[in-house]
Amino acid sequence: MEKITTASLLTKKQTHRKITVLTCYDYPTAKIMDQAGIDILLVGDTLAMVVLGYETTLPVTIDEMLHHVKAVKRGTKKALLVADMPYLSYQIKPSEAVRNAGRFLKEGGAEAVKIEGGREMVKTIKAMLAADIPVMGHIGLTPQAVHKMGGYKVQGREKTQAEKLKEDALQLQDAGVFAIVLEGLPWQLAKEITDSLSIPTISCGAGKYCDGQVLVTPDMLGLFPDFTPKFVKKYADLGSIMLKAFKQYKREVEQGKFPDKKHSY
Repeated sequence: MEKITTASLLTKKQTHRKITVLTCYDYPTAKIMDQAGIDILLVGDTLAMVVLGYETTLPVTIDEMLHHVKAVKRGTKKALLVADMPYLSYQIKPSEAVRNAGRFLKEGGAEAVKIEGGREMVKTIKAMLAADIPVMGHIGLTPQAVHKMGGYKVQGREKTQAEKLKEDALQLQDAGVFAIVLEGLPWQLAKEITDSLSIPTISCGAGKYCDGQVLVTPDMLGLFPDFTPKFVKKYADLGSIMLKAFKQYKREVEQGKFPDKKHSY
């Protein structure tokens, strides 16, 4: 398998080959995902919730994100490594956004960054690209705007909002993003947006007609018990397996069965 780049993702769209994306936060998981041939490893700001235990993505900092980007980078050889830019690291002004995004490439080893927002982010995206920083867009349900949206709600059901999202997608493409995450959209709208673009779309709860799919890894592995979005398919229940193993360990230690001769020097 060749190294995945932003150019090879475009080729995948043009040749109708689906793109696979998973979130990743640590070195051993990155190695396994890379071995499995996952196209994009996204160090998502979901780190805040599924790893650090916050209620939303808002509290996570650049330094916390960088810590995990560096770990994932050490385990990644072929996949494209994308880093989420956390809340308030890019919204204030373009020059600050460029400086913060540059840290993810220079210090963290990421190959691109992802930011949330539509037409209001065009100026920032162009500034990043002028500094040779590849950018992935993200529209629809944007978790960093959870309080503005009034919760994690499906977007684009109303005609006016749907038209705005279609225009936002086109403006992000014109600004130069290499792909756009479509989150929490009706599949019909996501298909319409996908068909209108020459760059790939990545579905996060936006149906099967996008050019690729992304899931939060602890969700699809059954490791995040707090809640599970409707669009998440659990491919394993590792939480139950871990609980069983921890209980067995506790029982064997308390009963003097571990360590035995086999596990002693």
